[in-house]
Amino acid sequence: MKHILLFGAGKSATVLINYLQHLSKEKSWSVTIADANITLLNDKVKETAYVNKVHIEIEDASTRQKLIEKSDVVISMMPPQLHFLIAMDCIIFKKHLLTASYLDDKIKALAPQIKDNNLLFL
Repeated sequence: MKHILLFGAGKSATVLINYLQHLSKEKSWSVTIADANITLLNDKVKETAYVNKVHIEIEDASTRQKLIEKSDVVISMMPPQLHFLIAMDCIIFKKHLLTASYLDDKIKALAPQIKDNNLLFL
């Protein structure tokens, strides 16, 4: 079973959360949605056999890394300045990363590591 990890449950993630929840059973995807705002998680995420929610402070490296290590694909809907934390862990654990944001200079500097690990960062 593929495991998709989504960081962020804010306004810009609403449609994506609904999409992942809808397709998770059909595609047999395990989906974890992680956010620091427990109210958003409770309002937007319906836990099922395929979808769960996790309260996380993104700066908590230990928890963040445990989640990333268990995933196949990581999606970050976090503010752009936080993508680097997630990107570094994705390289360590060799996980693909998707964001809805531009790539800043810090992420661009990771290009050799991303290429060497045959990862997809979009």
